[in-house]
Amino acid sequence: SATHLTKLLAWLSPSFPVGGFSYSHGIEAAVEQGLVRDRDTLARWMDGILRHGAGRTDGMLFVAAHRAVLAGDEAAFAWAVERADAMRASSETALESRAQGQAFLIAVRAAWPLEGMERWDRVIADSGRPVAYAVAVALATALIGVPEGPALSAYLHAFAANLVSAGVRLVPLGQTDGQKALAALDSVVHSAAEAALAAPLDDLGSRAMAVDWTSMIHETQYTRLFRS
Repeated sequence: SATHLTKLLAWLSPSFPVGGFSYSHGIEAAVEQGLVRDRDTLARWMDGILRHGAGRTDGMLFVAAHRAVLAGDEAAFAWAVERADAMRASSETALESRAQGQAFLIAVRAAWPLEGMERWDRVIADSGRPVAYAVAVALATALIGVPEGPALSAYLHAFAANLVSAGVRLVPLGQTDGQKALAALDSVVHSAAEAALAAPLDDLGSRAMAVDWTSMIHETQYTRLFRS
């Protein structure tokens, strides 16, 4: 519905206070290493993240969490919370996910109180783990009744847009080149979402080793603008 659409637009907007502008998911190190140097290499790097890296794993865990909430399955939701927290290749991508997830739920609780949230807050608290950003968005969208497909596509689009914005600042690129890169990734976002919706959880995992490597070396990079 239109009501759900405006909530989704607000929650995934760059203005929503999750601090997304401060994370590059290792792109800052990829630029430093010369692996990302123009619009085409940025789009190709993002294609890998979406299809084979965090886009894949977080997409699958988003779906698992969303389905668990709709089914009222607390054990399945706790499983998604635990896996989404543990499946990070570096300390900085873990920070990126946890900090944004916690900030997202704090803002939703304060400004957009949702019926039924308390139940899932208890499950998160009982897990003893911070909630990942993908799981937090899956929880909120499930509670307002946004279907899993559109919710996941919107989440992955916002994820891609934030990292393209980081690339625009780091390479640097012009705003038009940034939009061209994002437009080139539109079909990739939908493909990644469709793959996550269809993949069995036994197949959970990623294979974006270059992305993991750049994230790790970013931890000791001499000058840094971003937290990841």
